[in-house]
Amino acid sequence: MKISSTKRGFTLIELLVVIAIIGMLSSVVLSSLNGARKKARDARRLADFKQLQTALELYYSDNTAYPESVTQANISTALSGLAPAYMAAIPEDPLGGSYHYVYKTTAGGTFYCLGTAYEGTAPASTCNTTSLGSSLTGVGYSVGP
Repeated sequence: MKISSTKRGFTLIELLVVIAIIGMLSSVVLSSLNGARKKARDARRLADFKQLQTALELYYSDNTAYPESVTQANISTALSGLAPAYMAAIPEDPLGGSYHYVYKTTAGGTFYCLGTAYEGTAPASTCNTTSLGSSLTGVGYSVGP
């Protein structure tokens, strides 16, 4: 009587090929997720802008002027008077750490521009910087009243 012994399993080459394919697929997936993350952060910036604009308009309706910032300022200091009366808190940039929003008004607080840097393609800016007498620096998107 003959006992047949068949060895079953994967060879080392087959395992290495499968691991290489999995590695390539995971790198493609991770690189495509990076673009989605940038779009999500830009969408949050736009939503924060709408919230800041609403708070600025509420402030204006109560005080007949926007909070003054004659020079371009970091939003955390320039708009600190909006929180908590007009909004819960001044939003932070989605990347965390420092703010990437800027705010500037005319003397007397009759006009403002609010700007931010975008990671992707920014929508068309709606702020007329000629009313300020200067432009906002370091921003790709800006809005005004």
